[in-house]
Amino acid sequence: MIPQENYDPDRIKQPLKRTNPQKGRGVDPKWIPITWDEALDIVADKMMELRNAGEPERLLYLKGRYGNTSHALLYGTVAKLFGSPNNFSTSALCAETEKMGPGYTQGLFSYRDYDLGNSKCVVFWGTDPFASNRQVPNVISRLGTLQKNGTLITVDPRLSTAAAKSKEWLPLLPGTDGALANAIAHVLLTEGLWNKEFVGDFVDGKNQFVAGKAVKPEAFKENNTLGLVTYWNEEAKDWTPERAGKECRLDPEQIRRVARMLGKAAPNVIVWMGPGVCMNPRGTYSAMVVHALNGILGSVDNVGGTHDPVKSLTGKYPSMDKYVDELAKTHGKGKKIDGRGDKDMPAAMKAKLGSGVVTNNIANYMLEHPDFIKVMISSWTNTPFAASDGKRWEKALSNVPFFVHMVPFPSEMTQFADIVLPSTFNAAEGMGAVTGFGSMHAWTSLQQPTCDRIWDVKQEENEVTWLLAEKLAKKGWPALLNYYANEFADPETGAKP
Repeated sequence: MIPQENYDPDRIKQPLKRTNPQKGRGVDPKWIPITWDEALDIVADKMMELRNAGEPERLLYLKGRYGNTSHALLYGTVAKLFGSPNNFSTSALCAETEKMGPGYTQGLFSYRDYDLGNSKCVVFWGTDPFASNRQVPNVISRLGTLQKNGTLITVDPRLSTAAAKSKEWLPLLPGTDGALANAIAHVLLTEGLWNKEFVGDFVDGKNQFVAGKAVKPEAFKENNTLGLVTYWNEEAKDWTPERAGKECRLDPEQIRRVARMLGKAAPNVIVWMGPGVCMNPRGTYSAMVVHALNGILGSVDNVGGTHDPVKSLTGKYPSMDKYVDELAKTHGKGKKIDGRGDKDMPAAMKAKLGSGVVTNNIANYMLEHPDFIKVMISSWTNTPFAASDGKRWEKALSNVPFFVHMVPFPSEMTQFADIVLPSTFNAAEGMGAVTGFGSMHAWTSLQQPTCDRIWDVKQEENEVTWLLAEKLAKKGWPALLNYYANEFADPETGAKP
């Protein structure tokens, strides 16, 4: 895919300027090509209008896909030094709900790692790591071992690559993942297949999990779990395979068969939950019950099970605090427009109100307050396509007086841009630091370009930011450039950027 995308003739090949002031779905922007110098002059002028008017908070930055340098050079820096609290990621459209499941059951608000080499049974649930994942080469390389040593199961409405390689494929009705997980838990508990060493057992040693019947909490002594009996009494006791089969449009006997496979292989089991489980209304609850199966099976932190990711070794970027002026300090502390922390939008990513992002709520605010955001900058995003009810985003973007889009390809969102800055295709043309983990290991590496650039493109995180900082300094605001120039140095030679 990298060569096809890198050399795609539809790449944006040079900066573009909008000449049609009208914006909307299907409206021709009537772009004309301009130079980088012209484009960044225009962007800097618009930003300085906000600073000079004493309203830096009216700048909005929205990031999509990003690299390791984003926080230090763009996302976490530009808005803070400029004085706007309104910098956001699109992570709530990506994987935040997936992290909520293990977060509220296990206390791990993160992606998980998996001991694939020692697993006896793997469930790819709402994910296809052979085709789309942070660990694609790693998982592909272990397919033979997984098929030889264990059983592969896929839960997915579509016949994915993972499903095609699996012994069992459960093509459930989209959005019914919670019902299926409850039914699997029901079978594991009624048939005594939970991992007693990890979970615990009944005080008298007799299984009291009987379909439709409540259990007294004092009858069960838990080891490493909390609230199993409450979960049984309130949900799992009534979720028979027959009930879930009707809800999910699956054969009840297949649900039983799969549950028994998991119980037999436990604790060397992986329930690999992906975003397909939870990217729907009330998805957090689906994520919680699906991930909770790892606890019932005793696979958490166990051989062949699910694990906390190993952290990559990285240093810290320099502090920017001394470059934040009084205007930025005053206006940068305002409330973010995504509404995080409100009663109707708690966004409690780490069990703390307002600790998460509510990306899709930004459009609602922009529609309710159409004159607030005056300058918007966004990189590697396409919210009219990626967000639910994307027409809201189209209407909101139509109201933004000045919008800058930094992307390698034109998209639905690009159609609303006043300035288009063509990004490098970072997988082939970019430079940066790359961190990751997989199969109980973590790594840190330096990413270098694999080819020369054909078109007049620049890397948004560490080239455009520098050039924009130079423009802003010439126009009377040097803080961004001073931070880059004074606080960064080559660790070997000491050379300044």
